[in-house]
Amino acid sequence: MSGPRSLYGATAPHLGREQAEALCKRVLGFSTADEMRVNVNSGATANTRFAVNQISTAGDNTNVSITVRAVFGKKAGSATTNRTDDESLRAVVQRAESLARLAPDDPEMLPELGPQSYLDSDGFASATANLDPAGRASAVRSITDPSADAGLVSTGYLEAQTGSTAVATSRGLFAWREQTAVALTTTVRTTDGTGSGWAGATSHDWSRINPAELGARAIDKARRSANPVAVEPGRYTVVLEPTAVGNLVQLIAGAAQARAADEGRSFFSKPGGGTKIGMKVVDERVTLLSDPLDPDAYGSTFGGDGLPSKKLTWIENGVVKNLAYDRWWAQQKGAEASSFPGSLRMLGGTTSIEDMIASTERGLLVTRFWYIRPVDPRTILYTGLTRDGTFLIENGRVTRAVKNLRWNESPIFMLNNVEAMGVPVRVSASESGGPGQAVVVPPLKVRDFTFTSLSDAV
Repeated sequence: MSGPRSLYGATAPHLGREQAEALCKRVLGFSTADEMRVNVNSGATANTRFAVNQISTAGDNTNVSITVRAVFGKKAGSATTNRTDDESLRAVVQRAESLARLAPDDPEMLPELGPQSYLDSDGFASATANLDPAGRASAVRSITDPSADAGLVSTGYLEAQTGSTAVATSRGLFAWREQTAVALTTTVRTTDGTGSGWAGATSHDWSRINPAELGARAIDKARRSANPVAVEPGRYTVVLEPTAVGNLVQLIAGAAQARAADEGRSFFSKPGGGTKIGMKVVDERVTLLSDPLDPDAYGSTFGGDGLPSKKLTWIENGVVKNLAYDRWWAQQKGAEASSFPGSLRMLGGTTSIEDMIASTERGLLVTRFWYIRPVDPRTILYTGLTRDGTFLIENGRVTRAVKNLRWNESPIFMLNNVEAMGVPVRVSASESGGPGQAVVVPPLKVRDFTFTSLSDAV
């Protein structure tokens, strides 16, 4: 792909490959540093927010961000601008070089990368790039109108991103990719405030998202979750919908850093030294991987320094296979460095949520988690709340809505207690409502999930 796509007319809001490369060469041409790197991000973000069954705000913005990293010996400095005229580009280069001269030596400094080979990603979808304000408003109405007709109150957020990313170095490296991402989430509540239902979806391709289906799901959850009852905290068998699974499983990828493991600061640190690569840490049915070319969860094909991304299996059949190595730590350990693609997939099984419920004598059905915060990095222990649809399961049936609960749990503990797995789907696992990291996970039935207290908040 050699040029920008269309959006709101003939000109795309992001730089095509030739435009980005020309801009990078202009910036590098102003350099007097020993080495220089240029990162260019360009594109548009469009959003529509709705509340009380009507659109409350909407907006579109475009921007180009140029970050320059100048290096003198082992000193480095960075500066950023969003202006592309020669005077501004020369000024940002001079600012980065001035900061570099003032900086202390970096003992972990490595030379910038030269030319690399990259995977050819197809994470750009015209349906997302061409999602205009009218299209966003139509999507919102497919949620707000049925909610109003049902006597319920809907809120939500739709965000679409279209852009390109480029990296260039004074050693001849150039990388460019374009990408799209879109997310739609909605919360529907009963007018008395006791019932709340949520549904959300994200993709690179807007045509894969069905707003009316999301609205119907949130409406159903809102109705069924009204007037919840309290249950005692404790350890429960839980049926976790895919969003709840994604909320927790994505935390494993963030913890899979080789350096932290080697230095004894991580769950992946091996007692006595070293890492847990080669050790079984979760149920043998669990496999976690990242693939920048995953058609359901495209990721970045290169990192901010231009290092190529590749498919990585983190955990295979319960055994740790890989950890993430940055360039410097890879050099120290004789390992291969690779950039994290920013996507995560967990393989699954074939059990439906209905069958998981039918096989549960007593437990809880959880829609999603919220306000997730770290407790102990050595065990990847987190705490948070259930939200927008938590239900009691008795004798194989959902019998009533229950009040939300606070939980303390680790995705590692959770994945050691798996009883059943369903078909993986892409989920909206970000608390912000934006596209976030691309996450594909199955629903799970898990035993002994720890709930520590009640929460009256809806």
